[in-house]
Amino acid sequence: MNTRVTIADLVDARRAGKKFAAVSCYDYTTARLVAAAGVEMILVGDSAAEILLGHDSTLPATMDFMVTITAAVRRGAPNVCLVADMPFLSYQTGLKDALTNAGRFLTEGGAQLVKLEVGEAQIEVVKAMSDAGIGVMAHIGIKPQTIGKMGRLRVDGDTTEAAAMMLDLADAMVEAGAVSLLLEGTARDVAKMVARRVPVPVVGCGSGPDCDGQILVIADILGLTQREMPKFSKKYMEGGKAMTAAVAKYVAQVHSGKFPDDKHSYHVRKSEAADFTKWRKQQAE
Repeated sequence: MNTRVTIADLVDARRAGKKFAAVSCYDYTTARLVAAAGVEMILVGDSAAEILLGHDSTLPATMDFMVTITAAVRRGAPNVCLVADMPFLSYQTGLKDALTNAGRFLTEGGAQLVKLEVGEAQIEVVKAMSDAGIGVMAHIGIKPQTIGKMGRLRVDGDTTEAAAMMLDLADAMVEAGAVSLLLEGTARDVAKMVARRVPVPVVGCGSGPDCDGQILVIADILGLTQREMPKFSKKYMEGGKAMTAAVAKYVAQVHSGKFPDDKHSYHVRKSEAADFTKWRKQQAE
């Protein structure tokens, strides 16, 4: 029986008024643990460029890198609804590039949906992907890939004009074929209007509790990041401190000679004990 969560399941959850949880993570080991916790969706975000590689923006993420880590996450979480983030310049350079790159996420990475940051310029891209049978999550609101143009990121939908533009864009994306929306850093009142207005699942990232689903970055959830966390994020444990303490304990045991001990060592086979003892004595002579 197929137990994989699909976009159809999330549509059903929305209709039933049930919330769903999504997490951004980037590797096999973490994805396996996240899936075991019961999340319905994992997004392999281009934020991996910041979280995993230490860059100061998402822009350095490449297609090859994103496809590789998406495939790793799929292996760790075979039954979640898997969304892959299309990196900067993977879909802005023409429809052919956009379709080819999106297709790689499905055929090589095992993703079910691709996510792209959108404005009016991406309407035709979303339509072309939809027409090709590719599930699209349209990302509106704060768009991290525009950092080079904007200089800094700010809340979206916090004025009447911006709210009206966001609702129009949401409508346009759904009409173009988007099967889901992600709202990042959007004023709660406006996010609620979008979520009630469109017929597709709406995932909120710093956009209030009225969206159908919520998403946070795994490093923030676990308390692993050293960066200043955004207002909307929440730390559920002090994982960084726990990891440092565990490694420090290991270092101390290595320095003192307590690790490794006999229990953590391999030994000559018992069947070889007599021959080995005889040979060792010969080596000592």
